[in-house]
Amino acid sequence: MRILVTGGAGFIGSHFVRQLTTGAYPEYDDAEVIVLDRFTYAGNEANLAPVAGSSRLRVVRGDICDTAVVDTVMPGTDLVVHFAAESHVDRSIAGAAEFVRTNVQGTHTLLQAAADHGASRFVHVSTDEVYGSIEHGSWPEDHPLRPNSLYAASKASSDLVALAFHRTHDLPVCVTRCSNNYGPYQNPEKAIPLFVTNLLTGHPVPLYGDGRNVRDWLHVDDHCRALALVAAEGTPGEIYNIGGGTELTNRDLVSRLLELLDAGPEMVEQVADRKAHDRRYSVDCTKIRTELGYAPRVPFEQGLADTVRWYADHRDWWEPLRPQPAGGAGSLTEVSC
Repeated sequence: MRILVTGGAGFIGSHFVRQLTTGAYPEYDDAEVIVLDRFTYAGNEANLAPVAGSSRLRVVRGDICDTAVVDTVMPGTDLVVHFAAESHVDRSIAGAAEFVRTNVQGTHTLLQAAADHGASRFVHVSTDEVYGSIEHGSWPEDHPLRPNSLYAASKASSDLVALAFHRTHDLPVCVTRCSNNYGPYQNPEKAIPLFVTNLLTGHPVPLYGDGRNVRDWLHVDDHCRALALVAAEGTPGEIYNIGGGTELTNRDLVSRLLELLDAGPEMVEQVADRKAHDRRYSVDCTKIRTELGYAPRVPFEQGLADTVRWYADHRDWWEPLRPQPAGGAGSLTEVSC
């Protein structure tokens, strides 16, 4: 069996690859794994270093928008797990062209190649942000898409293209929509690693607006285990929400990190709110729970403490990746949450 993992050097993709190649998903123990990654700011060779010596792993440097490159790795592929995407909301506000190119055009290139070469399964990894914002309750998979950020709009577009390939070309596509991920190897421009690395280096934590935006937190290991379930048992043409079951305001999240790092409230810096900042995300995970038996296993308190410890112990990994200080008081104000 051959599995193609796009964006396999990124945060979530590399976790999936490390798990694949070390026996975490027994149904894929004998699979050959090909990583296709452009190695932009989000793709890091160090993320794959723990499994770089695996005889089952091949890494290809290339762009998912490049038809020639995709056509070299797709033949013989049984399963595509598509992580590759531009995903940083603040970057999409500054300029959305690359988001449309990678997330929409790149997804189309992969889907077309998968259909042409007869791939037997395509898992398209998306986000809960495509639903927009919800004040009460949780989104089921059939909720209308109402993305507010340009990033979310590009992902919603790619979701629709993927599902259209299933209906038009009978390509066995499943779409997953996850809540906010956290864990080791996450780029320090994202919320939790940015907050943690700021505190570890004596910088204040930037908190958007009133800090009362709510997110559901999902450990990367639970997310990847759910993806393996969808890949093995998901129904083609279906969408599966994947959540962690821990909803927190950003202010509550920061309070927990301050406590874990023995820092006081003076280390919180209020910053201007993001444009079109969604107030609350919440996905209904009934479908994946009842159909595939998924449930998150990593308690948030444990996962967060382990994540903080990982960043404290791996400064050599994140220090070269940190955003440069901007604004007053030496603060680092680029944050995605």
